[in-house]
Amino acid sequence: MHLLQPEFAIERDEALDFAARRGFGLLIAHDGGRPIGSHLPFVLKREGADVTVQLHVTKANPLAALADGQREFLFVVTGPDTYISNDWYDRPDNVSTWLYEAVHLTGPARRMELTANRAHGDALLAVAEARAAPKPPWDLEAMEPVKREAMLAFIVSLEIDVARIEGQRKHNQLKPDSDHVAIVRMLQRRGEANGIAIATQMRAARPALDYG
Repeated sequence: MHLLQPEFAIERDEALDFAARRGFGLLIAHDGGRPIGSHLPFVLKREGADVTVQLHVTKANPLAALADGQREFLFVVTGPDTYISNDWYDRPDNVSTWLYEAVHLTGPARRMELTANRAHGDALLAVAEARAAPKPPWDLEAMEPVKREAMLAFIVSLEIDVARIEGQRKHNQLKPDSDHVAIVRMLQRRGEANGIAIATQMRAARPALDYG
């Protein structure tokens, strides 16, 4: 990730918290001829300074064969994004831009043993089902056993040893208060979900301002 400004950088632990909350991202690797990507749910694990990402693909997915423990993979986790028109600012002669937040996790990926698939599935479901509360959580034990084992045998669990963590939150941090307020007001007025999410974070970043 190219950090456009140091002011946009997300601190390491905050970047990991953001990624874990999102729980879904884009896994990318290069096979020597072309890039390959898949959109996948994941579990992020931290043990001291060590960070791993666990996810799975089908056996037919070419990413499975590329996960040899040496090849670097890129995992991209994104949050809300929204376009900002140049005439939404308080001051004239600004430039249109796009506000967003994203975290890149990079490191070698390896295939896990088939016997690890159940534990991975349980961990992934526990995280996902917690988001579906207040309903009772569903788990793999509820599946018909033959079907469950066939499903688990159909996937390949992967683990990325995260060597590089890069986060960026571009929320107009370099703009003066008047432009900051003008953008927040416009995003709230427009009422689009991504824009509202970003406006909420922008307000929290400068809570003393009058947003009307």
